Amino acid sequence: MADKTPNPAMRQLDVLVGTWKVTNFDESGEQTDEGTVRFEWLNGGFYLIQHVELGVSRSVEYIGYDPETGTLKSHLFGQSHEILKYTWEVKGDTLTIWYGDPGSPARFTGTFDEDRKSNTGAWEWPGGGFRSTMVRA
Repeated sequence: MADKTPNPAMRQLDVLVGTWKVTNFDESGEQTDEGTVRFEWLNGGFYLIQHVELGVSRSVEYIGYDPETGTLKSHLFGQSHEILKYTWEVKGDTLTIWYGDPGSPARFTGTFDEDRKSNTGAWEWPGGGFRSTMVRA
């Protein structure tokens, strides 16, 4: 029988709900692209949906609770044929998004400011990465 209420772990994502302006920077500090991401709860609160408009790229991501791993897993659907899988976590003022599973060397780690109106961090993976800032619109 299906649960009638979302897993309480989903509530850690409340801080993301709304529209954010995203700006990305390369290693030298030069801006590489910018756009917006919008987070909204799917009716019932079982999934958080992220709509991404970054440069010319458009994608949508569904984030939900995975009872087998006890983590927040997502599937990102973009302009390519690939479906990318991530794991999300918000602990205190830190947002971590791993490509794949927790512990992956490919991850985003960012810190919310005190009033949670911005998050600054970086995507890192073996051999590369970029800095990213998002500010509540």
